[in-house]
Amino acid sequence: MDTLETRELRYFLAVAEELHFGRAAERLGMAQPPLSRAIQQLERRLGVVLLTRNRRGVALTGAGEVLLHEGRAALDAATAAARRTRRAGGADAPGGSGNRLVLAVKAAAAHDLLQKLLDAYAAQPDAAEIEVLPSGMCEQEEMLRDGRADVALMHAPFDSLAGFDSEELMREGQIAVLPAGHPLAARRTLTLAEVGDIPGLPLARWPRHGVYPPGPGPEIRDQTQLAQLIALGRTVTVFPESARSWLWAAHATVPVTDAPPVVTHIAWPPHSRSVALAGLIRTATGL
Repeated sequence: MDTLETRELRYFLAVAEELHFGRAAERLGMAQPPLSRAIQQLERRLGVVLLTRNRRGVALTGAGEVLLHEGRAALDAATAAARRTRRAGGADAPGGSGNRLVLAVKAAAAHDLLQKLLDAYAAQPDAAEIEVLPSGMCEQEEMLRDGRADVALMHAPFDSLAGFDSEELMREGQIAVLPAGHPLAARRTLTLAEVGDIPGLPLARWPRHGVYPPGPGPEIRDQTQLAQLIALGRTVTVFPESARSWLWAAHATVPVTDAPPVVTHIAWPPHSRSVALAGLIRTATGL
């Protein structure tokens, strides 16, 4: 059979990600024997072996690797469809207002552009309510895929636009953000190599998809933490020029001449039929 149930996909993904039936069963809140039977039934229906089982544990076959990748996308699509349908019908909003869009943005990024967009769109006839959903580093992509957001402001080269429709809104250079009293704060320009090799001032590390890159710099969780650590002389970072809007008096900025430009896009899932979303995109591209 060529059809799969979302329940089957959830069961399989739990085992494929844990590579352990006991942990997968605990994660799903069920007993292990019915989980094992469900996976065996799925393999019989598909006519392929998805998992190899031995005393050392569980491993994915080639077919299992394919279903792991495709199954995640399919579950995200099903979840997104349910969330956007509920939002369109007002089932997830007080008062049942269905005229609402969720806009995912990276916290403190492109603040002036975001404010202009919200003000311009609010002035449009029949404008939908816009809920701004701040996100962490590289989280907008996942929010679009699983339906938590209808549209997002994304920033190349940091965010991936693969699989989305998008329009370019803004292009800007990058700056080093340093403690105000640091000797390099007096420089007219810096290079990426210079910023990455400042004695006693290691680069801040942001997670990408939940994983921090290696390095001596502090692991950063949010914008406020970063701002304080820079002000205390514990770290340095490279940000788009628009970051100047949230900096403190204890910070200094220096242009980084060889950093790639940051391009802000408005991005949304392909094949959208939302009239409200189309109106927001028209407003954004007209700024």
